Amino acid sequence: MQYLKFSISISIISWIVGMIIHELIKNKPFYSNLSNLNFIKSKNLNKIIGIGFFKWIVKNTFFKYFNQKLKLKNKIELTKLNELRKEMTISEISHLIGFLFVTIFAVVKIINANYLFGLVIMIANILLNLYPSLLQQENKRRIDRIIKIFS
Repeated sequence: MQYLKFSISISIISWIVGMIIHELIKNKPFYSNLSNLNFIKSKNLNKIIGIGFFKWIVKNTFFKYFNQKLKLKNKIELTKLNELRKEMTISEISHLIGFLFVTIFAVVKIINANYLFGLVIMIANILLNLYPSLLQQENKRRIDRIIKIFS
C-alpha cells in the first residue's frame, strides 16, 4: 500500500514538474518537433491498449475537471480548433516530461533491486502520464483531420 501511495503521489507531482519544464522549453528550436509526436498511429493498437476506455474514464470522472481548456464548445471554428490543438500539445508534452521524471524513480528502485516498488511506480506512471499523453496524440490526430477539412 505504501508503494501505491508513493507511486500515485510522485506521478501527480510529476504533472507540476512537466508543466514547469514545458514552460522552460516551449520557445526552444526543438519544440516544434515535440509538438508533432505520434507514437501510435494505428487506431486498432490504441483500441487494444485501452485508450478508448481511458478516454471514457477521463470524460466521465473527476478527471474531466482538470484541464478545462481541452473542451470544444458547440460551434466549431478554425481558430478555436488551432487553440485546442495547442492546449492538447501542452498537455501531451507536459505528461511526457512527467513520464520521464517518474521513470527515473522507477529505474532507481529497480537498480536497487526493489523490483516490486519499481513496477508499481511504472504502472501508476503509465496510467497517470503515458496514457494521457497517448490520448492527447489521438485527439490531435482527430483535430488535424477536422482542420484539414476546414482549410
